[in-house]
Amino acid sequence: MSHVGKKRKTDKTRQDRLYFDTYSDVTIHEEMLADHVRTNAYRMAIAKNTELIRDRVVLDVGAGTGVLSIFCAQAGARRVFAVEACSIAEQAANIVRQNAMEDRVEVIRGTVETVDLPERVDVIVSEWMGYALLHESMLNSVLYARDRWLKPGGVILPSRAELYISPICDPLVEDRLHFWYSVKDQYGVDMSCMWDFARKCIKNSDIAVSSVCVEDVLSHPARFAELDLNTVTVEQLRTVSGPFTCAAFGSAAVNAFCVYFTVTFPCPDKPLVLSTSPFKPETHWKQAVMYLDAPLEVVQDTPVTGEVRMFPSEDSDRHICVRVDFSVGDSKRQSKTFSIRDWNSDTGTTDP
Repeated sequence: MSHVGKKRKTDKTRQDRLYFDTYSDVTIHEEMLADHVRTNAYRMAIAKNTELIRDRVVLDVGAGTGVLSIFCAQAGARRVFAVEACSIAEQAANIVRQNAMEDRVEVIRGTVETVDLPERVDVIVSEWMGYALLHESMLNSVLYARDRWLKPGGVILPSRAELYISPICDPLVEDRLHFWYSVKDQYGVDMSCMWDFARKCIKNSDIAVSSVCVEDVLSHPARFAELDLNTVTVEQLRTVSGPFTCAAFGSAAVNAFCVYFTVTFPCPDKPLVLSTSPFKPETHWKQAVMYLDAPLEVVQDTPVTGEVRMFPSEDSDRHICVRVDFSVGDSKRQSKTFSIRDWNSDTGTTDP
């Protein structure tokens, strides 16, 4: 049954095509490689696991330009299957040849769900993380590769992911809203009636991907979810949720929540952690910022509690929604659901 005004869910084939098309352009690969925190973390984690990689077979899920595959070959892998679904695979093959790695790195064009590898693998490496960790749903492909191609006792790099939340105060948003009260002083025209319209436009349900200043974070982060890539299932990823409790640093107005993630690589000496925290060097993932409809005042040690639930959008399985149920101090419990704009919105395209 169809309903007027209800957006039709994008079919799976179109979702995948739109997703892979975004990785066919040079820009996104330039952004990822230029992210030194991200790329160097993988390089170091692979180098630290040389004993597990040397003379063994590696599968790189979503290989992109093939840089992780080459890192694995440099660490002594006997064979690396670089599986990449979009057309950037052609460039990856050129890069492999340019680095004289074609005897060990084989670029395979296709999705990991459809390719047929000649043997099972000892190690899976993948940079699968999206905004707010789960946006784009590439983790499902890593889990498929784990269940289909990883040998018993094999290694996954990274092997664990954690999600965190903190209340924040974004002063720029409040400045933008106050702007409409200042127009009269500047130009003699009262536009204060625009405040409510501006609030609805700015403090909407979109997840903003932006860098949060440390000074704007109002509490220590609270971990609300952890994923063990060795055991988590696709079904469990349908809803990732957990409670959180924070205590405010001091007097301020909470006007948003910030969500970020870490991933951990197992290493012989100690685990290596790649963090997207606002307290750490910036990455291209930045942080996921979700604005409340109205700010809530806190003082020192005011509790901010609630639960976060992440689940796929009704419009596309590859897009994440985040529902936050929260209370600030003694205030009434509130709920708001957020999402990241889909490719149709970003590109102006529509379903055929």
